[in-house]
Amino acid sequence: MKNIQKYLIAGLLVWLPIVVTVLLFRFLISLMDQTLILLPPQIRPESLLGFSLPGLGVILTLLVLLVTGIFAANIVGKTMVGIGERALKRIPVVRSVYSAAKNFSELVFSETGQSFKKVLLIEYPRKGIYSLAFQTSTALGEVQKKTGSDVVCTFVPTTPNPTSGYIIILPKEDVIEMDMSVDEAFKMIVSLGVVVPIWSEENLADLPIKSSLDDR
Repeated sequence: MKNIQKYLIAGLLVWLPIVVTVLLFRFLISLMDQTLILLPPQIRPESLLGFSLPGLGVILTLLVLLVTGIFAANIVGKTMVGIGERALKRIPVVRSVYSAAKNFSELVFSETGQSFKKVLLIEYPRKGIYSLAFQTSTALGEVQKKTGSDVVCTFVPTTPNPTSGYIIILPKEDVIEMDMSVDEAFKMIVSLGVVVPIWSEENLADLPIKSSLDDR
């Protein structure tokens, strides 16, 4: 029975990542295939060929993103995008959702921003218990003024779903900056701590017990 259990677990470890990956890509491809509705009905694949071709929406989505980026990068495009944004910000409910989504996108995808660029280790939910976190902001203005200390805003994701979590603000001296990449940290979180980034004992011996962001 122990051997059977061992083989079942080994088989599960082989197939589970494959199934999850296939289902995720299938969902994304199906979602992007919805962009085919932008095409006139007479030139859609099912009209021309008599059957649908999954995956064509991926190409169309990339083309739409590319054309949009080229358009938004020139003066005329920037002006029109600005007019559209001002119009959306005048709609009571829509402006809150749009502004939050836009700010989050700019913080995460901006090449110059610092959000989600550093992996941190903080003592949470109490002293002596550590949690992985991502740095989201260091310019906290009012928070820094009223706390009287140099603080950093961090996002502590939940596991195995890292899209939800908690915002924790704490002094920089209480933060340990990790050497692992953001991708490695996400793998560790999603895998419930099973997939741990490789770390040599030589580096571990040289690592100080605690280092602040300023030391880096």
